[in-house]
Amino acid sequence: MSHTPHELAEEFPDLADKIHALKTSDAHFAKLADAYHELNRQIHRIETDVEPASDEHQTELRKQRMALKDEIYTMLKA
Repeated sequence: MSHTPHELAEEFPDLADKIHALKTSDAHFAKLADAYHELNRQIHRIETDVEPASDEHQTELRKQRMALKDEIYTMLKA
């Protein structure tokens, strides 16, 4: 299991400029990006044993992160 944070710019390196542009120009995108960032940090804290969590909770958080990432990607490709 990887304990590397999944930052949006690392997930979509070819779209880093568009991520930045949308974060500053689209309030909905900015809200999604912030929610993704917060979930991502929470998952990273759990994976590195900074914050305890059950496997079920960890799995649910990962599913939420994946759904946000899918929605963000859809907006980036629009």
